[in-house]
Amino acid sequence: MAVWSLFRYRYSDGSSKDWAITTNADGSISTRWGKTASRLPSINTRSGIRQHDIERQKQAKGYVFVGEVEIDSEGNIRLPRSAPMADASPMPSENPSAPIDKLYWHIDCRAGHATLLDMGIALRCWLGNLEAWSQAQGLTASDWSGWQRLIDASLGDEAFDLSGQIHLEHGVLPWLWLMALKHAAFPGVSVGIATESGRDVSADLKAETEVLALFKTDVEAIRPLAENLGLLKPRLDLALAMADQTDHWF
Repeated sequence: MAVWSLFRYRYSDGSSKDWAITTNADGSISTRWGKTASRLPSINTRSGIRQHDIERQKQAKGYVFVGEVEIDSEGNIRLPRSAPMADASPMPSENPSAPIDKLYWHIDCRAGHATLLDMGIALRCWLGNLEAWSQAQGLTASDWSGWQRLIDASLGDEAFDLSGQIHLEHGVLPWLWLMALKHAAFPGVSVGIATESGRDVSADLKAETEVLALFKTDVEAIRPLAENLGLLKPRLDLALAMADQTDHWF
């Protein structure tokens, strides 16, 4: 039974699909795919390509490495014999203790023209907020390629599918931009963000201390920006709220 490298892609609704790859004895490459289950029925074999290159392409689309598994000729998945499975379900993808140094993102947009227009306006508005905050903090501009790719896609009239990565050197702003889009929940727009361990990143900024720590920041440090992006509710300033109240005590 051959040993395969198993990868998993998670949708924002919690469902997922798997993809596996192996290099055969003759140098050809076989891949299997299907919904996350104990069996991957679909298979394809090609020559003239390298396993590493295909894996990188899949990871760029948001697939996260799960582990090495054994797959028989019928597509049934098992852990290698050195680590027997407790049941027939696929190897779990989450590993909370694993450190992260990048995020994977994926946007599947099937929205109509009106929603695309609203989304494009929101994206440019948020980008302006990010740029203003970045300049006020004296930060250098991020060279993340996703800015222009997503803006260009939102200006069109057709459905689109985009994916990529956010590395530590890109800074926290690209992640916050995608978080704002995820939190806005435009109809027909699915935004998925995941860590290298396969954990889905929620739209709740306060719950994502792990990701904030990745970019060496915390909620309070970015609170004004997060409020402008709609990721946090504005904090009530009681002193300011009472300043305009007439004092009736006598």
